[in-house]
Amino acid sequence: MLISVVVTTYNRPDALHAVITALMDQTDTNFEVLISDDGSSEQTRRTIASLMHRQYARKPKRVIHAWQPDQGFRASAARNMGVFASCGDYVIFLDGDCIPRPEFVERHRVLAEPGFMVSGSRVLLSSKLTRRILSCEQLVPPHLQDMRYWLRQRLSGHANKVLPLLYFPDHPLRHYRSVKWSRIKSCNLAIWRRDFVAVNGFDESFVGWGHEDADLVLRLARLGIKRKGGAFSTEVFHLWHNENTRATESENRHRVEERIKTGLIEATIGLSDHPQPDQRIEKIIG
Repeated sequence: MLISVVVTTYNRPDALHAVITALMDQTDTNFEVLISDDGSSEQTRRTIASLMHRQYARKPKRVIHAWQPDQGFRASAARNMGVFASCGDYVIFLDGDCIPRPEFVERHRVLAEPGFMVSGSRVLLSSKLTRRILSCEQLVPPHLQDMRYWLRQRLSGHANKVLPLLYFPDHPLRHYRSVKWSRIKSCNLAIWRRDFVAVNGFDESFVGWGHEDADLVLRLARLGIKRKGGAFSTEVFHLWHNENTRATESENRHRVEERIKTGLIEATIGLSDHPQPDQRIEKIIG
């Protein structure tokens, strides 16, 4: 089974550099990377090109850079664009500032189960540790650091948790009894492609920051897709960044609360609306 890792990015090439480097170091190589670019400048394109010129012992089957014009915060459209350009049967959504561990793809594959989506979690890093990582002060990149290193970061206040870095195998205890829309993050979320297509993907009528991922999960739940926990297996390291403006948060939250009362399953503007004529999809590897 080919897995598609859809990485959303916008004008943060240093963070994307760290994420792609970690994806080039996966134990499981039967996957592809779709860099879903929400309108970044040429610097991001140059960063991707420079990384692709390196030699890697392990690398994914394909790397695609899918770009759309910068028309504000359009994460839903960027993710749909990435899925449109993908070939995999199973899709993992990953943000361009979330660094995966080497077993990330391998462990998501183990947890993949028909009828379920897998919601992973993240370790939040401090601004100081993020600066150290992105300035390459450390000889060993974060995704290759051992548990002792992360214990030190936790004790010094540079990581918000460390216990989920321990491994817990696949087990029925990972199955949630019900699907709740709170605490779902699309920065680490896996969905079967057929299920994503069935609900027409992310709803692009959600503009600005907030809750487009909750809306997706609610519509998947109406389709009969259940939730499965990916913590203690698929943890990622979330680099610190300034908070995006949340001017649309309350409006988007209200939309989700209103949609709870409806039986809506398919996005009003979604995956079926791609490709758009102004999108640029380039194959880098494969």
